Amino acid sequence: MAIPLPLEILAGICASTLTIGLLRGEAAPAPAATSAAEPWASGAAWRLPAGLRQGLRGYLLGQGRLQSVGLLLLRLAIGVMMIHHGQDKLADPQGFATNYVAALHLPFPLLMAYAAGYAEILGSWLLIFGLFTPLGALALSGTMAVAGYHHILTSGLNIYVLELVVLYLGGSVGLLLLGPGRYSFDAGIAGELLGDEPRQQEGAESTAASMGLTPSLRATPGAG
Repeated sequence: MAIPLPLEILAGICASTLTIGLLRGEAAPAPAATSAAEPWASGAAWRLPAGLRQGLRGYLLGQGRLQSVGLLLLRLAIGVMMIHHGQDKLADPQGFATNYVAALHLPFPLLMAYAAGYAEILGSWLLIFGLFTPLGALALSGTMAVAGYHHILTSGLNIYVLELVVLYLGGSVGLLLLGPGRYSFDAGIAGELLGDEPRQQEGAESTAASMGLTPSLRATPGAG
């Protein structure tokens, strides 16, 4: 039985809000009053390795505004259009298992039908919100790859049958490789967890310079 669309929207909003709340709680900053002799007492203890942090920052925050708008439109287009495919599967899972899954000679056809339906619905919502986007893109890429194999197996290389599957598959793989863009929950979470270290460092240097705390690099007159 298909899940009503309003319940899907409510579940998606609740899940994303709960996830962000949990991550924000885990990323609570350490107390500011730490001794200079005890650098280990700062909040840097929980941070990811520098290489991994740089890779995540580039994947989640490396896109410009225009590119992020394009990724947002792609996420919405694929997510909104793919939801009804999952709903159709869950509306008649036995029929989908008999007509599609059984032709691929996969084990447990009914279970595979339910898995495909839920993967498409949940994956679509993850893309729409931009929350755990790689998981959503991977779920949709998997179902579309299987759908493409089914079409080739039953209809051959028929472009009119394959074109929609190829578009969905290409878009999902593209999002998997490029990331969700800055206009996503993933980017917002990454901005808090990873921090914006270059800007923070520049801000600290400018503040120190304005207070006259920056060491002068000029040679001392009369020295030498």
